[in-house]
Amino acid sequence: MVDSTSAVGEQPPSQAVQRPIGLFEAFLFWLKLGFISFGGPAGQISIMHQELVERRRWISEKRFLHALNYCMLLPGPEAQQLATYIGWLMHRSWGGVIAGVLFVLPSLFILIGLSWVYIAFGEVPVVAGIFYGIKPAVTAIVVHAAHRIGSRALKNGWLWAMAAASFVAIFALDVPFPLIVLVAGIAGYVGGRFAPGKFVIGGGHGAARNSYGPALIDDDTPAPEHARFRVGHLLRLVLIGALLWTLPMGLLTLAFGWAGTLTQMGWFFTKAALLTFGGAYAVLPYVYQGAVGHYGWLSPTQMIDGLALGETTPGPLIMVVAFVGFVGGYVHPMFGEQHPFLAGAVAASLVTWFTFLPSFLFILAGGPLVESTHNEMKFTAPLTGITAAVVGVILNLAMFFGYHVLWPKGFSGAFDWPSALIAIAAAVALFRFKRGVIQVLFSCALAGVAAHMLRG
Repeated sequence: MVDSTSAVGEQPPSQAVQRPIGLFEAFLFWLKLGFISFGGPAGQISIMHQELVERRRWISEKRFLHALNYCMLLPGPEAQQLATYIGWLMHRSWGGVIAGVLFVLPSLFILIGLSWVYIAFGEVPVVAGIFYGIKPAVTAIVVHAAHRIGSRALKNGWLWAMAAASFVAIFALDVPFPLIVLVAGIAGYVGGRFAPGKFVIGGGHGAARNSYGPALIDDDTPAPEHARFRVGHLLRLVLIGALLWTLPMGLLTLAFGWAGTLTQMGWFFTKAALLTFGGAYAVLPYVYQGAVGHYGWLSPTQMIDGLALGETTPGPLIMVVAFVGFVGGYVHPMFGEQHPFLAGAVAASLVTWFTFLPSFLFILAGGPLVESTHNEMKFTAPLTGITAAVVGVILNLAMFFGYHVLWPKGFSGAFDWPSALIAIAAAVALFRFKRGVIQVLFSCALAGVAAHMLRG
């Protein structure tokens, strides 16, 4: 996941022991990172590795990978959690909050603006053509994600069987995603007890093999005072986290009732935040089941468009939830019919709050436990089982997208040949020529405009 070669070739790392980094200097870096963190978790972690490990030498590779392994165990976006962890390690809780917030905030503002353009001007021919082209591209991107995760996670027949079972469960039996995660975790735990060799994740981030010179936080740098575990500090964080969740949820319930749109969004995305094992692609089926199937906040087509917007903006891909919130609030305005944008912006912001709050708590509360030892952290057998099941779930998501793109009016309608050709071209670009997601989406958007104009 981490490309540790490109930056070394461009700029040799400093061999001098680094000076202390002030909070304002760190603030400027995290702000910059929030605007350049394209490329999904792999690209974002690679950028942080190049900047923090290789070039700036704020943290050694061993400590960087040690933190990353912990973040990989957690539900939630691992790249955002890694930024929060390093910010916390350097500058206490406020440093972690600043790093984590700035990783997300630019993406939130950009997505609110793009979501408004999508809703307000989506019928304009050029805009409609752009989204006509990126829908099949998104289908190919999701298939590529399933292949990428599967090639890394499915190392034996047991894990292949779990992936197949999860696909059948969600595709044919319509089993809820949380239940699939629970059963996969239990199966992984049992398998780890009786066949441990079959439930060990290979590859990964286990060991630091490169040295780039002395770092501010080096391999043997003792944990700072604030990174030492204290029961009182843990209880205080749990209480603060409970208040930060309960207070807005209580106010929403008082203002709109438990069945209100904003209240249900807060509750739904809190649950989604605790189920994002395996990255954003893994939780998207759950978001679809709830936001599209149960609540009707947006349509299947809008869900595909939202994922495309999420792919083209910086920040974690799970920020697609801001699009879901904006569209749901805009279409179901709770501040009167004359203020749909305000409703959409408030909904997007609240959804982001409830989605990312657990990530901050996991890092600030669990960080001292992680820093208590610098030995290699191992992936657990339950996580191995969940990761295998996630592959089947993502494949089901790809089929869902493909159906709505290639047969926009259902199987009884016509097959959309231009969309099929764009999807095939996108797949070839991703699988054969290893093109980046942004390049693929941009090219497919141009093809979509051309096809839309010709049809028009």
